[in-house]
Amino acid sequence: METQDVLGDVDPLRGWLVAFVAFVGVVAAGAAAAPRLVWDRFLWQYFWGPVAADAQAANCAVREGSTVNLLYDASACASAQGGDAVYAEPGYTLVSEVGYMVVLVFMLIGVYFLLEKYDLARKLSLYYALVPFMLLGGTLRVVEDATDAAVGAGVDPALPYPWNSLLVSPVIYFVLFVITLGALLAVRRLDSAGLVDDAHGTLTLLGSALLAGSLLYLLVLALTREYVSLYPQMLVLTVGLATAIAYGAFRLIDARYEHVTAATGWVSFFVLWGHAIDGVANVLSADWLPAIGIPLQYYAKHPANRMIIAATETLQPASLSAAIGTSWPFLVVKMVVATLVLWLFTDEFVEDSPRYALVLLVAVTAVGLGPGTRDMVRVTFGI
Repeated sequence: METQDVLGDVDPLRGWLVAFVAFVGVVAAGAAAAPRLVWDRFLWQYFWGPVAADAQAANCAVREGSTVNLLYDASACASAQGGDAVYAEPGYTLVSEVGYMVVLVFMLIGVYFLLEKYDLARKLSLYYALVPFMLLGGTLRVVEDATDAAVGAGVDPALPYPWNSLLVSPVIYFVLFVITLGALLAVRRLDSAGLVDDAHGTLTLLGSALLAGSLLYLLVLALTREYVSLYPQMLVLTVGLATAIAYGAFRLIDARYEHVTAATGWVSFFVLWGHAIDGVANVLSADWLPAIGIPLQYYAKHPANRMIIAATETLQPASLSAAIGTSWPFLVVKMVVATLVLWLFTDEFVEDSPRYALVLLVAVTAVGLGPGTRDMVRVTFGI
């Protein structure tokens, strides 16, 4: 069913753009009228401050009036956090995650209207061609991590601030959307001109080429720079374990609840695989790096991860925590949630609204595969 059939003469995309402009206007007016409350204590503290601190490899950022100080020492950040200045650090909070979820839903609606207006993405099979672009997002995020590592090593980064902030989450999601949409439009034009035989195959090759290029860049850094290392066991173990887990879950669901996978087929596997990548990468990086020969230590940045780990530390016996770690429930939660989401994609839903189903499936996969790929690739290159 097309949106135009429901709304009649109303242009959905134009209506969405009006709503977007109105929202930006309200926020801008609020920031102008009450800058201390709206900008300093909300937008900067929870959204831009963490991005700016992350892009400049700082432990935290502190805003006093119009002055922003970047702090690179953990003890200095701890002291600043207890003061009166507005404090922000890289990563996410419950406030920022809720805000990003609201923005994500709103943007997905706009994406759907855009695709519908220009008659793009009409078949669910397009999903497979978009998988390389989802992997590209996480890999580009590690390219930004490499710029932070360069700054820490006293080397001029290839992508200096503020340009590297384009590759910091969540800004990178918008950048990746522009890249993907541009590739989709370019391939459509080539297809219309009769220059390609398989539009989806061409899009897959284009996304794969961009992905390979970003990975090659990181590999060159690992081989030529001291601040980047190479631990291929992280890549092999994450992909291998995630693939086995996702395939086992897919086969189990397909055997016992065939209606769940009937409408989406192997797309269901990739949805599960994306979240398995996220779960396995988190478990390995949190608890198992020394065991697999990687002398690094990483901490969970997302509140959900931290809460799950904290709950496991409280409920699980200390002896068991020492043996198997405390992050494994995150992988279980990821797989359960992904499975429950797949339950929504019935035959009727996919047949009536294939474009809407495609947008949702890509979004559901990307929120797992994007950060999961970043964690996996980041540890692989020791950044």
